[in-house]
Amino acid sequence: MTAEPLVKSSLPAELQADRLPHHVAVIMDGNGRWAQQRGLPRIMGHRRGVDTLKKLLRRCQDWGISALTAYAFSTENWGRPLGEVEFLMTLFERVLRQELAEMMAEKVRIQFVGNLQVLPPSLQAEIDRAVKQTQENPGIRFTVATNYGGRQEIVQACREIATKVQQGQLAPEEIDESMFSHYLYTAGLSDPDLLIRTSGEMRISNFLLWQLAYAELYVTDTLWPDFDETEFHLALSDFQKRHRRFGKV
Repeated sequence: MTAEPLVKSSLPAELQADRLPHHVAVIMDGNGRWAQQRGLPRIMGHRRGVDTLKKLLRRCQDWGISALTAYAFSTENWGRPLGEVEFLMTLFERVLRQELAEMMAEKVRIQFVGNLQVLPPSLQAEIDRAVKQTQENPGIRFTVATNYGGRQEIVQACREIATKVQQGQLAPEEIDESMFSHYLYTAGLSDPDLLIRTSGEMRISNFLLWQLAYAELYVTDTLWPDFDETEFHLALSDFQKRHRRFGKV
């Protein structure tokens, strides 16, 4: 993602290790605006955004956070200019190819969620290779939402469940929240405790609609390429000040 070496960082003393979120999700917004503010092509913001994501992944690993999920490309992003979409597909492929050895060394387990079948075949091959090679790694679980849409995910789950009911493999009374979760792209992954969105936008943009039911939301005006360790520290500090009630008093 970047040639710049990443230095390990200890958990800041102000943060309590036993009150950290287990799973952090991020909506990485603002790459294009970051570039435009500097008179650069939008693709330069995406390149810088990859570096930011790599640094965040390292901080999560260093600080004891067990899962990170990043919203890399939504089902709506196909509506962007063709050149930008093609660049992003190439960027994803190149990053996977270049960073796989480092992910293995860091014991990162990577997975992808979304409708992957419509991605370019060469990108699908790199995804498959990375997932297979890292699936036994015991480190942080790094999930990349690619061609992902929360509504699409729920509809797909409903179709699969309806088919099983129709075929007599499942009784309607057996369907509950736990079972439904097993039919989502994120099956087997704990729900996020904290959602971070950059660039100040106050919406979740069709991201993890089911899984974010009880997540704490943190929005910062900082654009994604500028989201650094200090910003992450602020987000975690804010999270630790909250009392999570999960719908109870």
